[in-house]
Amino acid sequence: MRAIRVFQFGGPEVLTLHSDIAVPIPKDHQVLIKVHACGVNPVETYIRSGTYRRKPALPYTPGSDVAGVIEAVGDNVSTFKKGDRVFTTSTISGGYAEYALAADHTVYALPGKLDFKQGAAIGIPYFTAYRALLHSARVKAGESVLVHGASGGVGLAACQIARAYGLKVLGTAGTEEGQNLVLQNGAHEVFNHRELNYIDKIKKSVGEKGIDVIIEMLANVNLSNDLNLLSYGGRVIVVGSRGPIEIDPRDTIPKECSIIGVALYSSTKEEFKQFAAAIQAGMEVGWLRPVIGSQYSLEKVAQAHKDIIHNSGTSGKMILLLE
Repeated sequence: MRAIRVFQFGGPEVLTLHSDIAVPIPKDHQVLIKVHACGVNPVETYIRSGTYRRKPALPYTPGSDVAGVIEAVGDNVSTFKKGDRVFTTSTISGGYAEYALAADHTVYALPGKLDFKQGAAIGIPYFTAYRALLHSARVKAGESVLVHGASGGVGLAACQIARAYGLKVLGTAGTEEGQNLVLQNGAHEVFNHRELNYIDKIKKSVGEKGIDVIIEMLANVNLSNDLNLLSYGGRVIVVGSRGPIEIDPRDTIPKECSIIGVALYSSTKEEFKQFAAAIQAGMEVGWLRPVIGSQYSLEKVAQAHKDIIHNSGTSGKMILLLE
């Protein structure tokens, strides 16, 4: 099969395409998926660069969020059969490939109303957004949430989930297209985070009380401002950060607010089941609607890794197409 392999950590150029990789064989509780599409997530660029806390053994194939059709199942798999349409939250052999091996408990049925591109946009974005909002922030209906960087995969997922759960949703984006997307996907109000005075505009909109929860995609730029936007007992949930930032810890004292990190891979199997149940319901009811952004072929994966980090003004979920 064709697959991307990484033999050394480094820049996007270490992603090399090979066409002679053996197709894996599923054992026990594993399934083999013929991959139609695979999501590209920022975390995959950190892992590839070797700067991330978790380093895979080399060589490896990146990618966790695939969508496709079951090709074969291991002896102990009862939940899936050949021909089933599925998506994943994790893979064993890597998703940037024509076939991917996954453990059956990380595989979920993909409803007919969603295509494979949308299926590849569910995994990390929706499960992370759900964990951030419901598990880490413990949001309650009627609270307000600011999704700081709302036009990418996790951001749009957070807007859709927050709206479905009865929150007042504010979002930010850096382009007009991004802002429109945010409004179309659950936000009541949107702000342009490239405007110099956008923080003042948010303050004016929410008034004295402040914001209950902030889902933060770029904490190294925004965290200090976030602390000044929070309500009493407010919490900033850090989904992403690309470096250090200086904050004044005193800003947390008068409002007794908290800064909480979220990492999807810290979820237990039970928590994944819980998140999956909610996400499955969202697909059935119709509020879960993944928005697809840039699309790349396997040959262009290095470009995808450059673009996801350096192209500001993201809109929608980046995916690799293998059809």
